[in-house]
Amino acid sequence: MNILDIIEKKRDKKELTKEEIEYFVKGYTDGSISDYQAAALVMAIFINGMSKKETTDLTIAMAHSGEILDLSKLNKIIVDKHSTGGVGDKVSIILLPLVASVGVPVAKMSGRGLGFTGGTVDKLESIPGYQTGVDIHNFVKNVENIGISIISQTLNLAPADKKIYALRDSISCVESIPLIASSIMSKKIASGAQKIVLDVTVGSGAFMENIENAEKLSREMIEIGKLSNRETICVLTNMDEPLGYSVGNSLEVIEAIKFLKGEMIEDVSQVVLELGAYMLKLSGIGNDINKNKKLLLENIQNGKGYNKFLELVKNQGGDISYIENTEKFTKAKYIEPIYSDKKGYLKEINAKEVGKIAGNLGAGRIKKEDKIDSSVGIILNKKVGDKIEKNEIIAYIHANQKEKLETAKKQLKNIILIVPTKVEKLQSIIKVIK
Repeated sequence: MNILDIIEKKRDKKELTKEEIEYFVKGYTDGSISDYQAAALVMAIFINGMSKKETTDLTIAMAHSGEILDLSKLNKIIVDKHSTGGVGDKVSIILLPLVASVGVPVAKMSGRGLGFTGGTVDKLESIPGYQTGVDIHNFVKNVENIGISIISQTLNLAPADKKIYALRDSISCVESIPLIASSIMSKKIASGAQKIVLDVTVGSGAFMENIENAEKLSREMIEIGKLSNRETICVLTNMDEPLGYSVGNSLEVIEAIKFLKGEMIEDVSQVVLELGAYMLKLSGIGNDINKNKKLLLENIQNGKGYNKFLELVKNQGGDISYIENTEKFTKAKYIEPIYSDKKGYLKEINAKEVGKIAGNLGAGRIKKEDKIDSSVGIILNKKVGDKIEKNEIIAYIHANQKEKLETAKKQLKNIILIVPTKVEKLQSIIKVIK
């Protein structure tokens, strides 16, 4: 067996065997298969797809490319949450401490930014001192001691996925149902959670731009979950506009902190409470989704969610003075407003394009080795359906380079559509698939 035969087979739209998939995963993980050979196979998968059997075999092979974390010593049901990615998606930073504050242990292995979407790890690393590279022993110890740990994907857990994930990003092979499903579920299997809630984003700012593909991806992940004995629920959420107002690493962390302090933005609130209610349900807290939402709301109002976030940051080496006073975060050199050129109602603000603009400012990566600029990004002042006056500020651009600022201003103005007639607000929750 050799990698050239496997590439050729997938190039010619043939189904790969379990052994061929395992050979590729093992070879790419140990370095005997090169980046360019792996890129050729990933591109062939992207173009020609995979059968359900291939996707399941790839998931299991990636999960078993390293350690499988055993969290049974915690003696509690561990519920994990994952998002398929979006623009302005700071949900994990809010939701996970909130769920932990109710007494549900959270052991979360998060990813970095992929394509035009932001990553939870990059956002948390904008907090000075916060350590995402925690080893597995301390990861479990953190969950045992304070009920929560959020780390980056360690070398020992699903290392094959870590390599393939970064490769996909660098060769524009992100939007693929089998590659997304296997990436997410391999991490979930490896990180030891018994129950999984997945936020499957749909719209212009998501990898699944329509409900049909989002449902297909959801069912594929639920099926993988069943085969791996992990109960999985998928919540389809709207990503036709950025989630919340902030897009960019430290900007989103600041918005998340304000949310936990009670400054709740409506669309973020709907997503956080829906996902959180299902996490509580799967953990055994209660089957009534509305009661679960009230329980989470109480822990925002009484400060328990915010205090748990402080505890998480402190426990992982972060400087909590930045959480207590968000003015301390480094600000971009240029912060400039964008004005509307007419009055009316905001009909569209393409989330994918906003993500790309923020990425070009330095908030994301073009090459996998690129460094993130935590201070740059975009803060929107309006949501779809909002009324706008002429010359009203509709957004602020945060940039560190004048040239990039000017480009971003032009690009952002081009993707904001204002119409004279009233526009309905977007629904954040589309449907739940079990």
